[in-house]
Amino acid sequence: MPETRHENGPSLWPRPPAAITSAALQAPPNGARITVAGLVILRQRPGTANGVIFITLEDETGSVNVIVWRKLFEQFRRAVTSARLMRVTGTVQRAEGVTHIIAQHIEDISDMLDHLVSPVETLPTAPETRYD
Repeated sequence: MPETRHENGPSLWPRPPAAITSAALQAPPNGARITVAGLVILRQRPGTANGVIFITLEDETGSVNVIVWRKLFEQFRRAVTSARLMRVTGTVQRAEGVTHIIAQHIEDISDMLDHLVSPVETLPTAPETRYD
């Protein structure tokens, strides 16, 4: 996989399709391209925001703020307006202690919610297996 260079040097951060958790958002350098995923808990399109949409996703470790520019909204309208579970690829932007993801690609992965209620298969453990 080719390295991506940012203002802070080579990026070793996960790139699509790997998603990082909200708890790990402080680690990638400003401008790094990353993927996040989570439940959509908020969509805002303030009249004063010039068509910009703000989305808040929540994963098992916290929340992620996503900014969707108007042009991108037109491209991913269905996912932005109807997804319950969303995966967003974009760039990290930090300003005044707040981290946002500037969306570049948005996917509705709501169909994956059905798998959350499926029972987890347990693997048989051999008697000689040791956990030290």
